[in-house]
Amino acid sequence: MTTTSNRFQPDADQLASAPADRRPGSTVWLTGLPSAGKSTIARALAVRLRAEGQQVELLDGDELRSHLTADLGFSRADRDANVRRVGYVARLLARSGVTVLVPVIAPYAAARAAVRADHEADGSVFVEVHVATPLDVCAVRDVKGLYAKQRAGEMSGLTGVDDPYEIPEAPELRLDTEESAAESASRVHAVLVQRGLA
Repeated sequence: MTTTSNRFQPDADQLASAPADRRPGSTVWLTGLPSAGKSTIARALAVRLRAEGQQVELLDGDELRSHLTADLGFSRADRDANVRRVGYVARLLARSGVTVLVPVIAPYAAARAAVRADHEADGSVFVEVHVATPLDVCAVRDVKGLYAKQRAGEMSGLTGVDDPYEIPEAPELRLDTEESAAESASRVHAVLVQRGLA
């Protein structure tokens, strides 16, 4: 099941300010539980957009944790700071005409809303995509072994298990990831086309 919202349409000034041969930039934030498939979908979408000639940057959460936010832990305050920093970088790129794909958990609704508000205040497009993979499916995938470590008592604070994940109430798109990553990427692409962003 996939649902979409028409909350944001780029205005005439944004479209007019973009070069004639290039769409305006945007931030596409893929939020969801660990091992939901966010990065896999983002990579598939990036390949498609680049093949169409778009400028694309993929801000991978794990890479950013190693560089941009290496000083942060996993308390709520640190998680929120992580989202703010990533959102700031995404906004700078988006307003320069780049399509920015952000597969970052961002577990708290208030932090995601703050990033959206910063984008909108700056005249930049923010598209929230909820990769709504159920917890039991994520735990079976367990790409990084996090669920196994949590079950074994080797870690705590796992988002969606013993740390909160606040489900987006009204994202631009909600993906049911029983479909393939390619199908999910196509659905995100369709939303960008609908909004004049791809």
